[in-house]
Amino acid sequence: MVSAQPRETADGPRPTGQAKARPAGQAKVRPAGQATVRSAGRAKVRSAGRSTAHFRGDVAGLRAVAVVLVLLYHAGVGFLPGGFAGVDVFFVISGFLITGQLLAEVDRTGRISLLRFYARRTKRILPAAAVVLIVTAVVVWFAVPRIRWQDIGGDIVASATYVVNWRLADRAVDYFAQGTPASPVQHFWSLAVEEQFYVVWPLLILAAVAIARLGGHRIRTVLAIGLGAVGMASFVWSVVDTSIDPGRAFFVTTTRIWELAVGAGIALAATYCARLRRSHALVIGWIGLAAIVVSGFVVDTTTPWPGYAALLPTLGTAAVIVAGTTAGRRGPVAILGTRPFRQVGDLSYSLYLWHWPLIAIVAADGHLSVGIGLLLTAASVGPAWLTFRYVENPIRFSLGVAASPRLALGLGGNFTLAGISAGIALVISVALSVTTVGNAARLAPGAASLGRSPTLPSTVIPNQVPFITPDPLRAGADVPVTTADGCFQNFTSSTVLWCTYANTRSKTEVVLVGDSKMDEWFPAFYRLAKQNNWKLSIAVKGACAFTLANSQQGEPARPYPSCTAWNRTLLAKLLADRPTYVVTSQGGGYAYDSKGHSTVGAMVAGMRASWSALAAVGTKVIALANNPHPGLDIDQCVDQHRTRLSACAYSHDVRRTDSGYAAQRATAAIVPGVKMIDLFNSICPGTRCSPVIGDVLVYRQGSHLTATYVKSLTPQLATALSGAGLPARYGPAQ
Repeated sequence: MVSAQPRETADGPRPTGQAKARPAGQAKVRPAGQATVRSAGRAKVRSAGRSTAHFRGDVAGLRAVAVVLVLLYHAGVGFLPGGFAGVDVFFVISGFLITGQLLAEVDRTGRISLLRFYARRTKRILPAAAVVLIVTAVVVWFAVPRIRWQDIGGDIVASATYVVNWRLADRAVDYFAQGTPASPVQHFWSLAVEEQFYVVWPLLILAAVAIARLGGHRIRTVLAIGLGAVGMASFVWSVVDTSIDPGRAFFVTTTRIWELAVGAGIALAATYCARLRRSHALVIGWIGLAAIVVSGFVVDTTTPWPGYAALLPTLGTAAVIVAGTTAGRRGPVAILGTRPFRQVGDLSYSLYLWHWPLIAIVAADGHLSVGIGLLLTAASVGPAWLTFRYVENPIRFSLGVAASPRLALGLGGNFTLAGISAGIALVISVALSVTTVGNAARLAPGAASLGRSPTLPSTVIPNQVPFITPDPLRAGADVPVTTADGCFQNFTSSTVLWCTYANTRSKTEVVLVGDSKMDEWFPAFYRLAKQNNWKLSIAVKGACAFTLANSQQGEPARPYPSCTAWNRTLLAKLLADRPTYVVTSQGGGYAYDSKGHSTVGAMVAGMRASWSALAAVGTKVIALANNPHPGLDIDQCVDQHRTRLSACAYSHDVRRTDSGYAAQRATAAIVPGVKMIDLFNSICPGTRCSPVIGDVLVYRQGSHLTATYVKSLTPQLATALSGAGLPARYGPAQ
């Protein structure tokens, strides 16, 4: 999970050391909500048409609190598991400041200049963001394995165009993207949320102004009604979506709008907030600041987020902003308005932009220690300050840029184009790097080079082969057709997706059930179904073993209710249909017992219940042994060692620690009539296992087999199935 883009949402913070701030406690805000941050050279920029307002030291300091929460969390500081709540603080601040600026313009001119508004956002946000994206692309080129370039390049393009949050939301529910290291530009998701807000929000305010004038209503009354409707709808959606699909809910705009709306509501009610009694404001402000800090300690990555849990930092931030107008120097501004907090707040945008790429790239190869995380965070201060000093400020305070909105938009467009180009360069370079072998790849023998009865000799692993198919850079796409056919269920839904292939009228129905480790064998089963005239059906779900146990998901483990519900529905269908054979396989071996403990025994008990129920109605159950994780990313390793494949060899002993295999063996031993087949010796035919067999890459995406290698295993599968009581013949023509 990543955190917010801490972003200065006023026209620009005061450059450190260039202007004196008001003493703590003397900060004021205009009743109309025209709060912004005073900047050096404001008189010059005012002449170019920019509005001014009073400095809010507490708001500037809030940015420092938020960014410190985020940075410490990303550095891996264990006592701050909820530091990602800093995102919520920034959303509230952004909603408050931007709405205040827009309301001030409506009060002053009766309208909103969209051109000037978007120009201000463009010159404030895009230059620094583009610099970080370009530098990140260069570092990725030199420091990250090529196999990740295409995904990261796409992320950079999506970040530059402010839609990366939706891309990450889709990835969060993509089973085959699980385990992929975090993108070095993943933190741009919150910037995308805010940019989408900035595009739409001024238009909604203009619509409210028009409605108010047509109906003779007060503008703020119409705005309050509209804001309340939007905010409440978003909050309800956030609670519901978070309970159903927390991975996706974290990133999407619809679950975050209510947090920006809370800030907007404060700006709308600024006049009323200013009437608070000072004693009340003091209590509200300090409680709010405490709520923000406490959220960093009491929530963690297992907390469904954002949902209702995000109310703690969101309302805490709102309380600090509300109290700041009247609490005076004894309020939170006594801390937040001090020079260190303001300076960190000024630097927060650049600091956040730079720290995450460093951490993500270094952490991609393994666990990141707290010491290294803190060192990388400290190292990001240098480029952050340089960007702030030589990119942000010169453009933000340029008289020429400020005087010409079209120039500002054009400048921002060019920076955006540069960021897009950097991402595209990574994507294209991967396409150019893929080895083209033409029709020769179709003749690669794969497992056929082993014969039907591989032994376990001390195998010599070749260091180089004429060609490798699929190319390691494209191995992730070498998957069964079931995903494209819509037959693979995601993490969220409990609906059973049932697909049928081959002879749909055959009296011999073979049903494949389980998780992705069953799905990966579909290419070989499909070949056998075509040749043996079977009706082949498949029902699979990501990370969901076929069991009646209470399933678990992820690391650290958490309940997987959609899997449990899916299994109950699936078993009911199987018992009603009574297919001839059910073949099942799985990667996971743990489930929750009645005491909530995660054990292999609980998984075995659940599998026994499912398998026994099928056996009782005459369906024959065959368990296909799981192929374990080789302990390294084979496709990535092979790409990096194309002329030294032995560097990617792994031990046959990885089978011993595989929980899925252990659960399968234990269950097959206690359920009468169940047969178990094991083809691991055809995947790893020696004491040391070759990553490429018969010119075919064996593994893709962690512990999954390539579809090409599975196809080559069809003869071995036919032999094993026949021995287990499912007659299966296979001829080379098929």
